[in-house]
Order: sequence, then structure tokens, then C-alpha cells
Amino acid sequence: MNIQYIHPADQLVMFMQRIYDKGLTTTSGGNLSIMDTDGNIWITPASVDKGTLSRRDIICVRPDGTCEGPHKPSSELPFHQSVYRLRPDLKAVLHAHPPALVAFSIVRKVPDLDLITSVRRVCPDVRIAKYDVPGSEALGEKIGTVFAAGCDIAILENHGVCVGAPDMFTAFQRFETLNYAAELEIQARRIGTVRALPAEAYRLSETNHHTKMDGFIPRSYSSEELSARRDMITLIKRSYRMGLFTATHGTYSVRLSDDSFLITPFGRDRAYLEEEDLVRVKDDMKELGKTPSRAVQLHARIYRNNSGIRAILQAHPVHAMAFAVTDAEFDPRTIPESYVLLRDIRKLSYRQFYTGPEQTSRMFGPAVPAIMVENDCVIVTGASLLQAFDRLEVLESTAHSIIDSGPLGKIVHITSSEVEDLKIAFHLEG
Repeated sequence: MNIQYIHPADQLVMFMQRIYDKGLTTTSGGNLSIMDTDGNIWITPASVDKGTLSRRDIICVRPDGTCEGPHKPSSELPFHQSVYRLRPDLKAVLHAHPPALVAFSIVRKVPDLDLITSVRRVCPDVRIAKYDVPGSEALGEKIGTVFAAGCDIAILENHGVCVGAPDMFTAFQRFETLNYAAELEIQARRIGTVRALPAEAYRLSETNHHTKMDGFIPRSYSSEELSARRDMITLIKRSYRMGLFTATHGTYSVRLSDDSFLITPFGRDRAYLEEEDLVRVKDDMKELGKTPSRAVQLHARIYRNNSGIRAILQAHPVHAMAFAVTDAEFDPRTIPESYVLLRDIRKLSYRQFYTGPEQTSRMFGPAVPAIMVENDCVIVTGASLLQAFDRLEVLESTAHSIIDSGPLGKIVHITSSEVEDLKIAFHLEG
């Protein structure tokens, strides 16, 4: 989807719906705006239910200040105008009150941007804007001070967050990524000592193989491939709705019977992916005109070294990732279903993962269907796409329940003898 072809009013409705549906603002909270090529500011209205917003509700503020539309513009219009005046390179502004970022705003701190590399890459600089009355010119000036300094994201003291960007998708991506960082840090602090990225992390994770692969033109699309594309899109969109990954981070792949595989594309919005966006990879070549995920080489190695694996999911679910960014141990011996599906999860160091991809690919097997990578991701595998998805869902659910158990008491794990009974009952290998 190319939002350049979507009217500003429709964009505002589309992204406000995403923000509201994900619980990242309230019925009356938050506002979005877009400045068009004529200098008009399209902005969400004041006092209109965010859950039922339509394009007819959007207000157009002309350069002379004239407002067109059935409602008053958002009361926060002054700070939107301030951002556009001070930063003419920005054409979209997003303001919302997601609980995790509000938590940081009321203690007047910025989330840690260096728990996983994708956060700093999307949100390179975040600063605090001093408190003032919502909707006031004074607040606009204080937010404008942050943006005038070249920063595109401001945490508003005792208020929420303001994000600017060249377009609304980029603003949303920055917002969603920063909110993820906030949620991750909060969950991580509940279970252990938070571990920052190693000093060489950004250097180790840089790769451009996915952009340099030779291309091929598919001659046909088998029924098997078309089914796999359909099923992948269904579960990718479900995964996004469930918060198992963010708009542009998270990789799914499925192996086909000829040992080629389908994989998610690089940098494309997971909420709007379609079957034709998925990239087929065969013999280290990619479909012509498409760019696969940066993880394409790792997925290829895993398939090559594990004949029983037919699907790989690489994601960043927030509760599971809390274990990946702390010293806390993840032990799935909580309920039988968790152990049966997850077995013995290994945790790899960041350096091991990026300097030893061949060894990483050989770690997987019946007894190790999933691994956690410190400060990076979780990877789950399966004999089918549905089994891999089930494992990812159970991994996040199990991590969530372990974190929630903290205030209740010490966890009583399933014993070794009970584990043996499960292996016999469910015919588990290894």
C-alpha cells in the first residue's frame, strides 16, 4: 500500500483507527494531522469518538486559518502548527496517550532506546518537552523547542507523546516502535536486571545481502505456493493484531516442496500485506523486483540444515522479549501445553547469533523448536506454519503468565518425572 495515493482525510481515519484499536489512545484522547502540498492542515476533530471516526469528521485548516468541516479542530492544533512552522520537512504529526508512554511521561523519563537495535534505528532521538496546559500556545512553543532542535519525537511531561515525520506511516511507525520500547522496558524491569545491547551490536547486525540477491522471474504459481501465500497473510495479519510484532518488524517464512521458500518483504507494513507482497526465494535468488526480509540468509540456513522444519517465525512479542533483554530465566515447565509445544528453549547471546549463523541454524530440532536471542528476537519453528504460529502464541502467553505470577508467589514447575510422563504421552522426541 502506497499512502501517497490516499487522501489525507482517509489516512487520518485509517491510522487513528489502528491506534484506537490497539488500545494506544482513548475515545477523546489523541490527535493526528497531515499538511498537504498546498499548505492545508488536515486534522482530527475535537470531542468526536475516535472509535467511530469517519472521513466526514476530518477538519481542513487553510493557510489563512479558515476551518472547513462539521466540527472544531482538535484543541491541540496550536502545537501541530508550531511543529510545521519550525520543521517544514515534516508533513505529519501524531499525538496520543498510550499507557506505557504515559507512564514514562509522568515520571519524566525517556524509554531505553538501546534494548533492541530496531528501536534506535527507527527512533534515533527522543527528548522531553516541558509541561504546559493542553491546547495552549505555551505548550506549542515547548514542543516546538524540541522539534526545532532537530528531534522528531517528544515525550510530553505528564501528557503523552508527539511524533513528527515526512508522512503519516513513518509517524505511526516511530510511535509504535517507541511505545513497544516503553512496554518492553516496563515488562523487563518486572522480572530481572535489564541488559543493554552490546557495544558492537549495531555493527554486527548490519547486513545488505537481502538487497544484493540476484532476481528471477517465476514462470508459474503452483496451488501449493498460492495456498502458502494465503495462509501466511492470514496469520501475519493476525500476528500484527495480537501484538506479536510491529508494523515493519517480524519475519515469517514457509518452505515449499521444491525447497524454495516464501518470506515476508523488507520494510513493508505488516497490517496491509497482500499475497503478492511475499517474496519467493530459490537457490539464493529472490523474485525480481522484491526485497526479502534481512533475515533471509538465516532462514535459508535453517531450512538447509533441518529437513523437518517447514516454517520459521522470527518475532518480538513483548513479554517473551522481556526475558531476552534481562537475566531472567524462561522455563516453559508451567503447564503441560507450554512444555509440550516449547520443550527446551535455548537463549543465545547477541554476539553468538550474529557471528555464528551456521551454528545457530543447527541448534533447532525436535527438542529445541525455539530459541531466544538476547536483545534481538525469538525464533520459533514448526513442521507446518500453523504449528510454528501456535508455538509463537504459546511462547508469548507463557511468558505473560510467568511475569504475572511474580506478585502471587514462587512458581511451582512441573517436575522432571512429570516431564518424562509428558514425553511418553505425547510421543515427544529428544
